[in-house]
Amino acid sequence: MKKIKYLVITLLAMAMMPSCGNKVEQEQITREDSINTELNDSLATAIAEKDSLMALMNDISDGMNRLKELQDVVSVSNLSGETPDRKAQLRSDMELLQKSVAERKKRLEDLEKRLSQSRSYNDEMRKTIDTMKKQLENQQSTIDDLTRQLAEAHIVINTLNTRVDSLNTVNTEVREEKARAQEESVRVTNEMNTCYYVIGNKKELKNHHIIETGFLKKTKIMEGDFEKSYFTKADKRTLGTIPLHSKKAKLLSKHPKGSYQLVDDGNVKSLQITDPTHFWELSNYLIVQID
Repeated sequence: MKKIKYLVITLLAMAMMPSCGNKVEQEQITREDSINTELNDSLATAIAEKDSLMALMNDISDGMNRLKELQDVVSVSNLSGETPDRKAQLRSDMELLQKSVAERKKRLEDLEKRLSQSRSYNDEMRKTIDTMKKQLENQQSTIDDLTRQLAEAHIVINTLNTRVDSLNTVNTEVREEKARAQEESVRVTNEMNTCYYVIGNKKELKNHHIIETGFLKKTKIMEGDFEKSYFTKADKRTLGTIPLHSKKAKLLSKHPKGSYQLVDDGNVKSLQITDPTHFWELSNYLIVQID
């Protein structure tokens, strides 16, 4: 009986031994797969982070090249010859670069944070990141300087434009003032050369309050009380001959002798002014009585 029990136990032990060995072997394989997976993931992460770092370096390099181009353009002397559209484009480029630098700073901060938590973060990468930080700081400083130059150039150009506009305004005002002065001069000259004449018989002249007369009363000119609407307006410079349409005529207003003539023009008379300046020096009103 004891022999039978011993045989059973032995058989059971022999049956269990392969099972335990298989389990240990399976656990070992699982651990190796996990390690390999982790290594593969780490390697993939390191490669991706390195690629990101290289891409960021290229972006920063492109930004530095673009800034160098703008440095050659942005100055007061160069901007003064640029068109308004070109100046607007420069300001737009500066704003775009400003945003790009800010984005690259954020990307670098995120990348540095990820790298610091990974096994691939080494001294070489740290130095690379420090260099990139310095480059971004230099870019920001350059952008600030160019922005200031652009603003100063804009102010200078605006000041020059203001001065030009001011000069144009002054010149316009001077021209307008000169034109007004010329108009006033013409008006005054025309007014000084304006004269009035009237031709009528004694009754007509009396009815229009130009003369005053009566029985055995000397004819008198109503100085200052003329009915001016009855007079004809004329220009002393062009008034030379006045047809009187009458056989008889005499001047009632005062005009120097020798400055005019009453001449026969067929069966009627006409008045010829031979010396206009002398003729009109005593009065601007000519009154001729015809019968």
